[in-house]
Amino acid sequence: MRRIARKRRLTADEAAKYRKVREQVEQGLPELVARHHERSATLEKLETLFPQLKAAREARGLSLTALTELTGIDRSALSKLESGQRPNPTLSTLVRYAEAVGKQLVVALTDK
Repeated sequence: MRRIARKRRLTADEAAKYRKVREQVEQGLPELVARHHERSATLEKLETLFPQLKAAREARGLSLTALTELTGIDRSALSKLESGQRPNPTLSTLVRYAEAVGKQLVVALTDK
C-alpha cells in the first residue's frame, strides 16, 4: 500500500475519523474474503462444465466448424470456451452450445 504524504499533521478529529474507518475495514475484511472464496468456488464449478461441453461435442462427432454453423457462435469463441480461456460465458452461449450437442443446460438455485 502506498503511503500518502501530507504537508500538515492531522487534527485529533481527522485522526479519529481515519482510525474509525480503518477499524471498520479490518472488521469487515474477513467476511469480504470469505465471500470472495465462496464465489471463487462457484466459478470453479462452472469451469468443470467446459470439458463436459467439449466431450459432448466430440461424442456427437462435431467439429468446431460444424458447431459454429449450428450455434452461430464464432469458432475461436467456441475454442476459447472449451479451453477455459473465456471463463465467463453468457447463459445464452451455454444454452446454445448445449442444445447443439444434444444436451440441456440446467441451472439451479440452492441454499448455502
